Amino acid sequence: MNKPLTDNKPAVAAWLVLLAAAGTFAVTMGTRQTMGLFLSPLNTATGIGIGNISLAFAFGQLCWGLTQPFAGAMADRMGAGRVLLVGALLVALGTFITPWMSSTAGLIFSIGVLAAGGAGMAGPAVLMAATTRMIPARMRGLATGVVNAGGSFGQFVMAPIAGALLLAVGWANALQVLALIVLLALPAAYLLRGQAGHPLAGGQAPLGAVAAIAQALRNPSYLMLAGGFFVCGFHVAFLGTHLPGVVALCGLPLQYGAWSLAMLGLFNIVGSIAMGWAVGRWRMKSLLSLVYATRALAVLLFLLAPKSEAVVLAFAAVMGLTFLSTVPPTAGLVAKFFGTANMATLFGVVMLTHQIGGFLGAWLGGRVLEASGNYNGVWYIDIVLAIGAALLHLPIREARLACTPVSG
Repeated sequence: MNKPLTDNKPAVAAWLVLLAAAGTFAVTMGTRQTMGLFLSPLNTATGIGIGNISLAFAFGQLCWGLTQPFAGAMADRMGAGRVLLVGALLVALGTFITPWMSSTAGLIFSIGVLAAGGAGMAGPAVLMAATTRMIPARMRGLATGVVNAGGSFGQFVMAPIAGALLLAVGWANALQVLALIVLLALPAAYLLRGQAGHPLAGGQAPLGAVAAIAQALRNPSYLMLAGGFFVCGFHVAFLGTHLPGVVALCGLPLQYGAWSLAMLGLFNIVGSIAMGWAVGRWRMKSLLSLVYATRALAVLLFLLAPKSEAVVLAFAAVMGLTFLSTVPPTAGLVAKFFGTANMATLFGVVMLTHQIGGFLGAWLGGRVLEASGNYNGVWYIDIVLAIGAALLHLPIREARLACTPVSG
């Protein structure tokens, strides 16, 4: 079994761990975040309606979240490698068979169960916990940002690739090529193998998953953190699923839908790494409030602005800066509240609330579009939720940073 790196170990070993985790997140997240490009082709091919296809995508958001507490508990007990291996294979399988699905139930199975469930197993709960245990404590804030940026880099790279494949070989073949690309994550499972949870301080055995969750659910700060992450899921899933549709309603060509997703990914790399740096310098609850307030303001300005190519890409860039920059401080607060022994399990529960919000964001986007012919109703809901999340994080009880003098 691999042992966690200490502060005396070479930095190159820590960076290999981070690159393996970031690379895994890149191919799984990158593939999932390109699926919005296939919503319209799937509707044309199956004729089952945007609302029903959005339901399949919504189940994918929910299953991604439901999988993570269980995947996290498995990784806490037996190590991350086996969990990541199975997860990557399921993502590839679900994506590969999607073109053969011609009903809502079939799409829910391929996109919403296999691909999304596999992505949950190879998702941030397992990856963040594995890297947190394997690298020196001094690098943990930066590490969460780097791993999170891996998912963003995957989106930045995969969205234009998916758009080009869609135009060159058709939507069905494009999906199957993306499935094969996911298999590039398999070597990382070996590098991250065997990282089970460590004993607690004083030689105590770590709590079991049920006991750890029960303890966490009695912590008001943990509940407020999860509530804020619900809002993040609503926002992220709506954008990831429907931003190409928003761009199309602006009268812009298909490639701008792909490039808007790519801009989300590109600027989320900046936002994620910057947030990973920031969590070691400012209180994480304050950073989260700032992110949610920024989202609310950016959406309001987008609704008021003319919908030109420059405006759409600028909006995607701003959304990218805040897109998944919530993950490093959220993961950091979970570790600060409860330590790292059950981190994959407890962060997985928070991710579940994120994906319940994601289910609603993806599903309501399709329903509102069918009912009104535009997405304005969802944007207004998003603004209200973002303001609420910004306020919800303020009462969280977070210990002050170690460098801050404490009286008494």
